[in-house]
Amino acid sequence: MPRGEPFKIKMVEPIRLIPREEREAAIRRAGYNIFALRSSEVYIDLLTDSGTGAMSQEQWAAMMRGDEAYAGAASYFRLRETVEAITGYPYVLPTHQGRGAERVVLPNLITRPGMYVLSNMFFDTTRAHVQLAGGRPVDLVVPEAADTETEYPFKGNMDLNRLEAFIQEHGRENIACIVMTVTNNSAGGQPVSMANIRATGEIARRYGIPLLFDAARYAENCWFIKQREPGYADKSPREIAREMFSYGDGMMMSAKKDGLVNIGGLVAFRDQELYEKVGGLLVPYEGFLTYGGLAGRDMEAMAVGLMEALDADYLAHRVGQVEYLGRLLRDAGVPIQWPVGGHAVFVDAKKFLPHIPPEQFPGHALTIETYIEGGVRGVEVGSLMIGRDPETGKQLPSPFEFMRLAIPRRVYTSRHMEDVAETLIRVYQRREKVRGVRFTYEPKVLRHFTARFEFVD
Repeated sequence: MPRGEPFKIKMVEPIRLIPREEREAAIRRAGYNIFALRSSEVYIDLLTDSGTGAMSQEQWAAMMRGDEAYAGAASYFRLRETVEAITGYPYVLPTHQGRGAERVVLPNLITRPGMYVLSNMFFDTTRAHVQLAGGRPVDLVVPEAADTETEYPFKGNMDLNRLEAFIQEHGRENIACIVMTVTNNSAGGQPVSMANIRATGEIARRYGIPLLFDAARYAENCWFIKQREPGYADKSPREIAREMFSYGDGMMMSAKKDGLVNIGGLVAFRDQELYEKVGGLLVPYEGFLTYGGLAGRDMEAMAVGLMEALDADYLAHRVGQVEYLGRLLRDAGVPIQWPVGGHAVFVDAKKFLPHIPPEQFPGHALTIETYIEGGVRGVEVGSLMIGRDPETGKQLPSPFEFMRLAIPRRVYTSRHMEDVAETLIRVYQRREKVRGVRFTYEPKVLRHFTARFEFVD
């Protein structure tokens, strides 16, 4: 069992498990796409941890002092001071969420079509924004990530040898930037070590390439460094965060994760010139420099949440709850990415459903079946999400076929995690009967959000 929740519950939201026949009708009406389900049709919603958490009493109180001035709002300056205190970056711009940050940053770095953007691994919207800006995303995660059974502590790491070899082969002038994703969501929510971040920063500086953090889950990554990396056990998460960001040039963040808010994002830089370039896109696409698509009250909640996410008691419970679900599944023989990451349990659908080939999307098939079985909504992270090569139209090879069970922050109890485990174990016991799926409608960009499917007989 994880340690007890470091909070009390003040307000509750009713949830209900609708009958199985209603769940079957709901997913059929949704074109077998879990994104098209209504939230009232879902019992335990683990689709995402993005914007689905519960805010604290301090965040709700801070919202009451939101300054809604169009320009120069006091709420912006409180947010800026908080971000600089955590990251050391003095140039801060709010955005409406993480994809807004990507939209205004990446076109300023990808200055001509065909430039490469290198990462330990991209998640869906970041990859899409690289491509929409004319760039080519390249994943360089360490090979240990592909072995879901190994105990390797930092499976989110950048493969440093491949990183430097790629730069040397393709030329520094053809690399727009390096993006370090912390934690590495697509690899299973896996952390990146400080040693790996430091070494990546050294390579970036040697070749004069900007290093940016995709910092959606920066606090969880800091907790793993504290727990797993020698020399950091006595450091606070905030101290670790400050060192981590010191090796980069800036960051993009969806604050809907480790900002503990329901909406919001930000970018921050060490360099004023890049800040001014990005600001030039922020104004037409997001909003003025001091609100960036957010209300003052949203910035107030974010400023508080960014600090609360670095609280050691909160992080111990947060990561502990994810590990609890992972252990329940692993002890029952369900194959998962191990060790578990900070925000989700990633079920290895390739091993869970070996009879379903990648082109029939085993991760998505498992997601459908888990919803039908117990009203639990997860999401596929694999061949469906990675998509097609934008130049050739061919399906890109995916190193993983996962179903992700992302746990909202401060929302569900340990008993809910037991319900999730029991549901998935029942599916595992009849796994040979689960069928693959194929498209009946396939959009060209971020297809997993709006595609429709049918079962393969």
